[in-house]
This record gives sequence, structure tokens and C-alpha cells, in this order.
Amino acid sequence: MAPPDAPAAPILTFLGAAGTVTGSRYLVESPAGGRVLVDCGLFQGVKELRLRNWRPFPVPPGTVDAVVLSHAHVDHCGYLPALVRDGFAGRVLASRATTELAGIVLPDSGHLQEEEAAYANRTGFSKHHPALPLYTEADARRALDSFEAVPFGTTVEVAPGIRALLEPAGHILGSAVVRLEVDTGAHCRRVVVSGDLGRPSHPLLRPPAPLSDADVVLVESTYGDRRHDDEGAVTALATTIRDTAARGGTVVIPAFAVDRTEVVLFHLRRLRHEGRVPDLPVYVDSPMALAALAVYRRSIRRGDPDVRPELVGGGEDLFDPGSLSEVHDVEGSMAIDRVHGPKIVISASGMATGGRVLHHLARVLPDRRCAVVLVGFQAERTRGRLLADGARQVKMLGRYVPVRCEVVDLPSLSVHADADELEAWLRTAQRPPEVVYLVHGEPAAAGALAERVQTGLGWTAIVPGLGERVRID
Repeated sequence: MAPPDAPAAPILTFLGAAGTVTGSRYLVESPAGGRVLVDCGLFQGVKELRLRNWRPFPVPPGTVDAVVLSHAHVDHCGYLPALVRDGFAGRVLASRATTELAGIVLPDSGHLQEEEAAYANRTGFSKHHPALPLYTEADARRALDSFEAVPFGTTVEVAPGIRALLEPAGHILGSAVVRLEVDTGAHCRRVVVSGDLGRPSHPLLRPPAPLSDADVVLVESTYGDRRHDDEGAVTALATTIRDTAARGGTVVIPAFAVDRTEVVLFHLRRLRHEGRVPDLPVYVDSPMALAALAVYRRSIRRGDPDVRPELVGGGEDLFDPGSLSEVHDVEGSMAIDRVHGPKIVISASGMATGGRVLHHLARVLPDRRCAVVLVGFQAERTRGRLLADGARQVKMLGRYVPVRCEVVDLPSLSVHADADELEAWLRTAQRPPEVVYLVHGEPAAAGALAERVQTGLGWTAIVPGLGERVRID
């Protein structure tokens, strides 16, 4: 018998990534009383978004039966430690690689939050006394005990009236398209959540699994209003490196620790082997990126199902351009600046919102010999977006830094599908779904893709609002 508070019809609620590219959280409720959360991400970026993390979770965490994760980026999994701390006691279902990467990402997120709170208390700039972390590293490690690895292609009963199946999404290692079957009492409804959808041209991962059969689709729209130029981006990267080296400068590449660092290293290795860039020292200055790099190396060695098969068993390090230095500690990070001559520094975070990359940027931005290469999506009002938009100065580490170096924006190196690729994925549906919800996109991008779906495919396409509840029966 269903609990008395169970909905009469299955309900989908958009708790995040609605009108923005961050904080992915989608709640599915069944008439049998099941409650499943697809993704449980942190809101990142500007202050008004980050403040949402501090609000009470919209439903009591203890009433959620399970969380199904699409992948291990913080905007999709980073709220889990708070959810567990506040009463969630169910399973967290994810692919094997997502489970491994979350074991790196979540403790790092908790550690960073503790560091930021401690810094705020030392400097007195917070209006809260004392400033507290959203959650701690210990909270994050407790959350990891809830994880359960699920093989791709295996259907799992996750809550009363709700089953889940994961298939490769081709975005980052372990990323998944989430397929839910929700019982209505009379029949079954198929809900497909794309997560962050990858690209057919990802150099390391297989293309995303087809959409196939779906009644309701949630598809990301990060690049719903633009197209990528893959080879043009790689050529621009090579040109920037050559020109900067000729000036005697440093190339700084802010890169997300999971996948973007690996993709950049893969391209650098190819460019070096083809003689298109000089042999320069390459530093990866991010402990989290290096831990993720180790996961990628292991997955390629064992031939994980979402890895391109032609990469397996080669015996070569696909991520070493020839002079790679892995920098784990702060002393090593500081020592990079004492290395004379041209060099390449890859460091997190990818939107320059925090982390070690800020110290490198503070040193190179005023130097006309140097270059900063942006290799992924830059959210509104982040430092990365300001640099991409041509800011003459940016504020970091408590002071304004002039921007005199070359800034090159290469969004085509992103591993998010572009507008053409998103439409092509939707066209792999076995039949037209009843509705497509455009999520995980800024308003212009989500709106553009919605219009494209409506006019090009003739399907109903909606950009949902934050907190909106819809029936899916």
C-alpha cells in the first residue's frame, strides 16, 4: 500500500539546473511512494546562486529513497555530503568510474569549504561570526559510504515504483544517461535524463548512447545556442602556444580537474608529436586533477566500457606530452614560477573561481608575453567569463589585477555537446517523446534549444522554472 503522502500521479520537480548551468537536482516521485533524486549538485558561480546551497533542502532528506548520479562533477554530486549529514540514509547509485571520481571530488570539496571558512575567519571579511563550511571533509567521506556502483546497462530497483538504468553519456569518464521507469499504477512511464551529454568527437570516450525510447526527456542545454569548431580550437591552441613561447612567456590553462585536464593533455601530446608546438615543460598543478588523471589511466588500462576501444592496450601514457611534471604540494606550485623560460601550466579551477590557478593568473595576467587559454564553458560573472569578455582588470586574492596578456577563449574544447549534437541526440529517439525539458543552461541557450526542438522536430519543448512541479503520467 502506498504511503498516505504519495502523489496520485508520478511527479517531477526541478530543484536545480533550471535557468542556470549549475546545481543539477531532479526529484521523481511515484504513486507507490518512491522518491528518487537524479543528481545532487552544488550551485556554483555567482553569490546569489551559491547562497541557494545554504537553504534547507526542499524536501526532508530522510524521505528520499535513493540518489542516482549522472557523473562526478561537483555541480551534479557536490551537495551529497550535506544531504547525508541532514538525514539522507539511502543508496547513491552511480557507475564504477563515477564512484571512483566522487571519492576524489567530494572530500576535496569539503576540504576547500573548510579552508574558505578558515580564511574568512582569519581575515574577517565574512559577515558571519564565525564563518562555517557548508560541509566538512569528514561529512564528504561519510557520504561516500552510501555509494553503490552499478554497471552500465543493468536495471536496478531504486525505490518503490521506480527503476533506473545507466548508459554511457560520453561527457566525462563514468558519465551516464539516466533512464528511469516509473510505475503509475496502470502502466510504466519512461523518463530519460541526459545528465551532461558528451560529444561524438570526445578523444577518449565513446559517443553517448542513443536516446531510444522515452516519454519524458530532460536534456542539458549548456551550448544550446552555438556550435563547436573542434579542429579550429586545436589549431588556435597550437598557435597560442607557439606565439607565447616565442615571446618567452607562460601559457596558463584554467581547466576543470576531471576530464578537461585529461583532454588538454591528450591534445598537447598529439600536437607535440606532430611538431606543431615546441617541447615545453608542462605542469599540472592540481592534486585533484592528478588524482582524476590516475583514475583515467586505470580505466584505459582495464578497458572500461565507455573508453574508446582503440586506446586500450597501447602501453603508452596518452597524457604525457613529453615533459610532464605533476605538482602535488604547495611548495611545488610556488616553485613553478621560479622556472625560467616558456612553459605551460594547467591548473584548476576551470572558470577561475578559486584554487591554485588564481596565483598563476595573478602573475601572468599583467605580463604581455604570457597567455591565458580558456578551454571550457565560462558561466556568467565568473572570472573566466570576465576574461573571455575582454575585461581589462579582474579582482582576485583581494586586489584588482590588470589584464595585459593574451586571452584566448576556446569553448570548442568543451566536452559538452553543442546545439547540432544535442539535436542529433534527440533525433535518436525511437518515437517523439511527449515533452522535452531543457535544463542545465543559461536562459538564452536553453531558450534557443527549446525553439529548435519545437520548430525542427515538432516536439513540445519547455524551459522549466526552479521548483516547478510537473506530472509525468
